[in-house]
Amino acid sequence: MTPPPVPLGTFPTPLEPAPRLAAALGLGPEDLWIKRDDLTGLGGGGNKIRKLEWTVGAALAEGADTLVTTGAAQSNHARLTAAAAARLGLGVVLVLRGAPGASRSGNLALDGLFGARVAWAGEVDQAGLDAAAAGVCARLRADGKRPALIPFGGSGTLGARGYARCGEELRAQLPELRTAVIALGSGGTMAGLVAALGSGRVLGVDVGALADPAAAVVAFATPLTSEEVVAERLRVRRDQVGAGYAALTEPVAGALRLAARTEGIVLDPTYTGRALAGLSAAVRDGSVRPGEKTVFVHTGGLPGLFGHAAAVTAAEEGTEVF
Repeated sequence: MTPPPVPLGTFPTPLEPAPRLAAALGLGPEDLWIKRDDLTGLGGGGNKIRKLEWTVGAALAEGADTLVTTGAAQSNHARLTAAAAARLGLGVVLVLRGAPGASRSGNLALDGLFGARVAWAGEVDQAGLDAAAAGVCARLRADGKRPALIPFGGSGTLGARGYARCGEELRAQLPELRTAVIALGSGGTMAGLVAALGSGRVLGVDVGALADPAAAVVAFATPLTSEEVVAERLRVRRDQVGAGYAALTEPVAGALRLAARTEGIVLDPTYTGRALAGLSAAVRDGSVRPGEKTVFVHTGGLPGLFGHAAAVTAAEEGTEVF
């Protein structure tokens, strides 16, 4: 039996029209909407709250007193895991890729504000990060603690339940929805939307977090739906990764400026910036068309902008002198 979710966010999140952004992309003024999952509330908001309601709910059901999770140095998921732990009175250890001594801005500053302890794992792959997290859990158990390991990105079939609920919100808010556009990282967000909306109505823009994100989507979504979920039917764009997960590309820098200057919406350079760049490319190649209702799912991540030196420089250089 699946443990119940623990309430952490404010739902349903708003669905707002974006006519100026739509026109700039080449869509009609009533074609484009923004699902404001950056406004989920806790810890600065973002999509990870929906997943954490389920994964932390399971941890509490198991009697955990400390949350442990993994991620990149500027992980949104790590930041929000720390916020959830603070709200619930739990300990938290974040096992992060990299080493201390780099900028403490962005999500790292908030990690500290929420009281998280950080274990730096070095420049390791995901297997190395998982091994480091297992070691942290062993140390905590030796100290008499009861740790719960929250999966990378909060993603898995359990966490994807949060985005199945988001898909249900979208169906109620915009029944004519044709395409929901989402950043595709660890796979759980897209998996939940696919389970609720079907493979054909979700477009995932790969951010370079996993070598094979489509496989993750299939694995996480399959237990949540009667539809046969196969990689070949998923709508996935892989043209916005550029030099890698941490790199800022010119299309993404342009997408950040475009969202800010048309709708006053701030995106981040890793996830939502890539998602909007992918939507722009999809309009150009005709896979997203005028006259169809499209939703851009804003999954948050604003603090990560301030921890990304290249993105901050690009934003500052765009300031005009009067």
